[in-house]
Order: sequence, then C-alpha cells, then structure tokens
Amino acid sequence: MLKTMKIKAVLASLAIIPLSFLAPTGNAQAGLVATQWFFGNWDCFIDGRPAKMQWLVVDDPQTQCNGNVCSTTSGVKVVGRFSDNGSAWVPLAQRYVRGTDFGIRYQGREQDNWFLRYDSRVKTANGWTTWRGNRYPLQCRKV
Repeated sequence: MLKTMKIKAVLASLAIIPLSFLAPTGNAQAGLVATQWFFGNWDCFIDGRPAKMQWLVVDDPQTQCNGNVCSTTSGVKVVGRFSDNGSAWVPLAQRYVRGTDFGIRYQGREQDNWFLRYDSRVKTANGWTTWRGNRYPLQCRKV
C-alpha cells in the first residue's frame, strides 16, 4: 500500500511535456547556450612552453527532494581546464568576459588570476598568467 502511494505521488508530480520540447541527451543541450569566443580547444604557449586549454559547455543536472519525491532539472555550465606541457589537467574558472577580454581563475594548488584578449582576425588570444607574484606570457590559438 505504501509503495503504491509513493508511486502515485511521483506520477502526480510529473508534467506531461510535448516531445518537441525535450532536448536530446548528452551534450546536445549545451548547444542551446550562446557561444562565446573562448569555447572549444586551444593550443597555447605559457612562458614559451606548449600547453593546451579547453572550455566546454557540459550538462549540469540538479536534483531536489522533498521527502520521498525528487525532481531533476537539466541545465548546463561552462568548465575550463589547462594542461601545461603535457601535465595533468587543472581546472580553470571563468572570472569575467567583457567583449574580447577574458579573466580566468587558475584553480590549481597555487590559485591565481590569468588574462587573455582575443583577436578575431587571426583567431588568437594573448595575455598573461601569474605564479608566485610574477607574470608570464600566455598565447593561445583556437584549434
């Protein structure tokens, strides 16, 4: 009896949504987000060393429960990561985007702020990183 009541409560909380409103599964939902110039894969040089940077839009489902009834909503978020000279990937966070200026937060062991400015004519971004109070050049080219 209790199991039947729980099933009925879950079914009552579900909305019927026309199939045309449903987004496909996987990263296809990310395609609904406005594109930014920094999205995608980048080949970089950090203080002359080769590096890679990625900015991706990924699914970010959120689940909330009220007692035994749970609902999940779908959303997306932007995630960044950086690999210096083939090392392990380190998370990056978006600080701000103002036109072609991009503030980045390096989230490795020694967190710091980075900066890039994009030149759409040549599809490159130039700026700097900081480490232990010193600035180092950062140049990236869209792959």
